[in-house]
Amino acid sequence: MEGYVTFEQRLVDRGILAPDEMERIVKLQQEQRAHFARLVVELGFVSEDDLLPVLSEHFKIPVVSMKDFPATPLALEPMMDGVDFFKSARMVPLKIEGRELVVATTDPTDFARLHALEVASGLKIKPVLAKEKEISARIDAVFGNGYSGEALSEGSGARELDGADQEEVEHLRDMASEAPVIRLVNQLMSRALESRASDIHIEPFENQLKVRYRIDGILHEMEPPPRQLKAAIISRLKILAQLNIAERRLPQDGRIKVKIAGKDVDLRISTIPTLYGESVVIRLLERSQIFTSLDESLGFPPDIYQRFSDMIAKPHGMLLVTGPTGSGKSTTLYCALQKINDPAKKIITIEDPVEYQLNGVNQIHVKPQIGLTFANGLRSIVRQDPDVIMVGEIRDAETAGIAIQAALTGHLVFSTLHTNDAAGAVSRLLEMGVEDYLLASAILGVLAQRLVRRLCNECRRQVPFEASHMDEFRATSVWEPIGCDACSGTGYLGRVGIFELLPATPDVCKLIVQRADSNAIRNLAVSQGMRLLRDDGWQKVRDGVTTLAEVLRVTREES
Repeated sequence: MEGYVTFEQRLVDRGILAPDEMERIVKLQQEQRAHFARLVVELGFVSEDDLLPVLSEHFKIPVVSMKDFPATPLALEPMMDGVDFFKSARMVPLKIEGRELVVATTDPTDFARLHALEVASGLKIKPVLAKEKEISARIDAVFGNGYSGEALSEGSGARELDGADQEEVEHLRDMASEAPVIRLVNQLMSRALESRASDIHIEPFENQLKVRYRIDGILHEMEPPPRQLKAAIISRLKILAQLNIAERRLPQDGRIKVKIAGKDVDLRISTIPTLYGESVVIRLLERSQIFTSLDESLGFPPDIYQRFSDMIAKPHGMLLVTGPTGSGKSTTLYCALQKINDPAKKIITIEDPVEYQLNGVNQIHVKPQIGLTFANGLRSIVRQDPDVIMVGEIRDAETAGIAIQAALTGHLVFSTLHTNDAAGAVSRLLEMGVEDYLLASAILGVLAQRLVRRLCNECRRQVPFEASHMDEFRATSVWEPIGCDACSGTGYLGRVGIFELLPATPDVCKLIVQRADSNAIRNLAVSQGMRLLRDDGWQKVRDGVTTLAEVLRVTREES
């Protein structure tokens, strides 16, 4: 239309955004499929106070305030089965005028949700503008956590904020929306990514606010932000993850996708109430890091890599990966799925949570609160005609039984268990109630693994070694960490796996049927050539990949 000016161009014409800033925001909007009006505020380019008048003028929509909100929420029964819609859409229904429903929104360009509301209510939607902090405060006040339609209509089950609480929540939103706080949170995450951190821990104590990065599996304390910004920082993170900013008494979990320094990063945010405030842990999942090869990058020795590759190429059977939390089990299975993924195979996973998205793979996130458990999900997966199934973890007898049956009926099944070694996985499944003859028929092998820190090649130093106090480790020299700029002074750069692969040989299967204990199975496997976790660790020490201290740290239980 001749003379028509887009909303984006209007912001540039008024000098609110520079042309280069506009290009960056539009590009990010397309990548994240986000709504422009929300994105421009969340990134700190413009305040909501400056944006609302432009939105109002451009779309010819009035701006309302808290005083225009109804004292009691509208009873819109067809829509009220899920408050999540209003929370995620950031909308509040205000009143009905004839056949029109007046709705306060932060973004009049969110046509999909406005249309969904129109269909659900059977009324024509008339949007008006309101500040996000006022809409969110109203949602928190009326709906709270655990809201249901019944609670709304009966006036029960919702947490009603009093005037003081609501004023405090509005104050938190104001602080969290300030440009310095936004920049501080962005800087916190970009520095973590530059440091190769997997987690950020923000922990309040009586006289200080601690920030620690987990780098290569070890926590390192960082320079903390000012303690007085604690509430603003935590509120900012909760807003990003769409958590309830008013709820500080219960744990909460959220997830967001962001772009940091040009990299796609998934953030999992967890909050828990502590004595001195909410503790927040942010898990950084950089999608590009997971897609690697199974061999050298993960640390597979050539012989174990070959046998493991043969196992994942089988048409059916069950392969297990064991180890404690944080030992890289999911990474190994993701890499295995990538290796065998092709259009001729249907692959389905059920995980808790889905950490990375795999192209061409159907992935399911368990939701126990609605009955979607590993066991129930696995039953449905089997009816989907898959070739390969990955179960995030076998936690109970029911899941174990279904997984075994799937492996016996022509499916290749991958899963994980929390056991100390490979042989212990067999005993664990038998203790769960799995029939010994079924396990012996289905199992292909068990891989146990740990992660150790890799020595920095730039600064490691070779020193003589006296073996008198450790007869099991034989070498005349070892390598030790020094510390340099490349490794940020730690002496280590990245992590590598140490492995123990137990193949289901005929002799091992005989012991399974005899219900032999894990020691007997381990001893037989060692006599047939299996290297234990610590043995693989010793070899990596001799090769200068890691240190004795690292191997002892993660294999102490197997000594």
